[in-house]
Amino acid sequence: MIILISKSSSNEVYEVSPESMKIINNNGQITIFVITPTYARPVQKAELTRLTHTFKLVPNLHWIVVEDASKATTLVSKLLKNSKLSYTHLVQPTPPSWKIKDNEGRWSKPRGVLQRNTALKWIRKNLSPEIRGIIYFADDDNTYTLELFEEMRQTKKVSIWPVGLVGGLYVEKPLVREGKVVGFNAAWRPERKFPVDMAGFAVSLKHFLSKPDAKFSYSSEGGFQESDFLSLLITREELEPMASNCSKILVWHTRSEKPILVHEVQLEKKGLKPSNYGMEE
Repeated sequence: MIILISKSSSNEVYEVSPESMKIINNNGQITIFVITPTYARPVQKAELTRLTHTFKLVPNLHWIVVEDASKATTLVSKLLKNSKLSYTHLVQPTPPSWKIKDNEGRWSKPRGVLQRNTALKWIRKNLSPEIRGIIYFADDDNTYTLELFEEMRQTKKVSIWPVGLVGGLYVEKPLVREGKVVGFNAAWRPERKFPVDMAGFAVSLKHFLSKPDAKFSYSSEGGFQESDFLSLLITREELEPMASNCSKILVWHTRSEKPILVHEVQLEKKGLKPSNYGMEE
């Protein structure tokens, strides 16, 4: 497979699969542009592999994967090439001062901001409003039904739906009356203008391109990234409830358990190679 590579003036790296233009210009069919930030960790390959198998079942999907790294890793590059999916591979490192340290809470600093913005920048640079497209943010650890992707194809501006296992609830969902969103059942910081998870909405490409200021910000309070981003795109009254008026759960905010690799630590202390030496890159 030939990969087309171009480099920008920053430290972003672009890799685009040759299948991409076939998907994007697919006779006017709606293309879903899925944005996935990812970073190196023991479960990364397992998470991305599971996501790959889901996306292979979704027609007209273009996967934009953004690594939080200084350069493209062999692991992610190989996985994408072997997937045969239509994809763009970008690289955007998070500055050390913005990374969450081991002694800091999960929400102490915004995560994935630069990576998602790098993907949005690529979209603005390479896609036009004439392309029928939908933008969706899919983290690599969530669980997605195929029905979700068919639902979001109906998006006119911004669509919204419930997300399971998030915000300390079985489901965090919009409240819908007569086809309109009238509120939310969120328990965590319910005063947010849009108390929704990143997996709980999609944006039409045309609408996004019409909003030049729409992007994520490091100045957002912890847990407010989604709300602040949506505030730049839409009003509550304009939201389009999907999933049978938000009565069905089609995506879950799952997370893999952090593996306990105590014996790998012992191998390292003894100056020995890790157990997966030569197997994972």
